Amino acid sequence: MSEGEERRRMVRPPTGGDPAGRGGTEKRLKTAFGRTTSQQKWLERQINDPYVLKAKAEGWRSRAAFKLAEIDDRFRLIKRGSKVIDLGCAPGGWVQVALKRGAEKVVGVDLLPVDPIPGADLVEGDFTEPGMGERLLDMLGGAPDLVLSDMAHNTVGHKATDHLRIVALIEIAADFAIDTLKPGGAFVTKNFQGGSAGDVLGRLKAAFTEVKFVKPKASRQDSSEVYLVATGFKGAPR
Repeated sequence: MSEGEERRRMVRPPTGGDPAGRGGTEKRLKTAFGRTTSQQKWLERQINDPYVLKAKAEGWRSRAAFKLAEIDDRFRLIKRGSKVIDLGCAPGGWVQVALKRGAEKVVGVDLLPVDPIPGADLVEGDFTEPGMGERLLDMLGGAPDLVLSDMAHNTVGHKATDHLRIVALIEIAADFAIDTLKPGGAFVTKNFQGGSAGDVLGRLKAAFTEVKFVKPKASRQDSSEVYLVATGFKGAPR
């Protein structure tokens, strides 16, 4: 299975389920035929996840929408008329939240195709490719007020390798944010507990008024996923 196919499988929404996301008998898959043990466990967890069910009931494209909503409730990142760039936007949950909360313009990019979302311009491509950052800025029509990054490599099971890949994406996204944000802007990126964010944390602290680690309630408790939230952009460090 290719990387793209694997990522596609991991973001496909479930079918069925209780829209309320509470109560009832625990749901089990009818068959495990042709699936590995890890795939079976992941699918069962998806079916029984209240945030997955709530996302489907409310029309969000993924449970990740609740992560950004919670972060925004705390930090008030998305203001009416904001311009937002979303890196690693598939399947579009964060784009939906940004538009719902008043963003005037949202531009997103992902390796996977994303179904159109009214009010957003979405690109299928690799953000790390030369020229992609400039393309996104041209589409946005100016500097962003908020840069979001939910980018993540598929893990290979080798801790050191996985960590280096994670840090590389954080650094790329942070460099883009620091180079392009409007004064007072904000930056949010995925990180993982127990792993250093490398030199980028120092750069963020120099460029922003406040930098915090946040673990939204919608992030699974057994996951090491956390988010770096940097607010009050002061300008690129000299």
